[in-house]
Amino acid sequence: MEYYDGYGAWLAIWLVLLPILFILAIAGYVIGAWFLMKVFDKAGVQGKWRAWVPVYNSLIAAKLGDLSPWVMLGAIVAAALLGQIPIIGWLFSLVGLAAWVLAGWRIGLKLGKDWPWLLLWLIPGVGTLIWLGILAFGKESWNAAVKPSPWRNSFLKDTTVWQGIPVQPDAAAAGAPAPGYQPPAGQTPPPPPAGYTPPPAPPAAPAAAPEPPVTQPPAAGWPAAPEPPAAPEPPSTEPPSAPEPPKQP
Repeated sequence: MEYYDGYGAWLAIWLVLLPILFILAIAGYVIGAWFLMKVFDKAGVQGKWRAWVPVYNSLIAAKLGDLSPWVMLGAIVAAALLGQIPIIGWLFSLVGLAAWVLAGWRIGLKLGKDWPWLLLWLIPGVGTLIWLGILAFGKESWNAAVKPSPWRNSFLKDTTVWQGIPVQPDAAAAGAPAPGYQPPAGQTPPPPPAGYTPPPAPPAAPAAAPEPPVTQPPAAGWPAAPEPPAAPEPPSTEPPSAPEPPKQP
């Protein structure tokens, strides 16, 4: 009887806590997506809706953080599925966290925040939201001209091109084309490597030769007939005037 009483008490506690936890989770997601939307806007991402789509917003964050979005997706799937294995499952759940740490470090660099700011993630529950809020509302503008990532030449590099997502210089150096990429306002292009000499400008094209004068060909057909002479005027047919009568003395 005491066993059932204890079970009922725990069940009642969970029935009270579950709605509260659910509301807190929804509130945390809304706040996090809003902060992420501000970060995406600084980076020049087109479409604010991208920050509100679960998983997809993590893939975009990976691209902005010079990490392949497919690596991020694989880490999320592995953490969700393999994390359920007893005893060792928690090790696989760290894979998704590790991918986010790599991308977060690069995003922070481009907004003027180095890796020590990631230590905020250690605060349970709200650490990630605090970090995102600092990036979202900080005065620093997006600057992609940072040092190359250590994994630029590995399978972790980003070589994808997605419409509406700016291609980062790290990905462009790895071989990803960037058709139609427009850097966000305030972003400075990366400096050229040391010793780089721009190629000489191509020689100017020679001036075009003048066109020969155009001669009109003679009109086809027989020459025009001469105009006939004007007809002579007919003689006057008026009668001569009568002589004046002699004057009498």
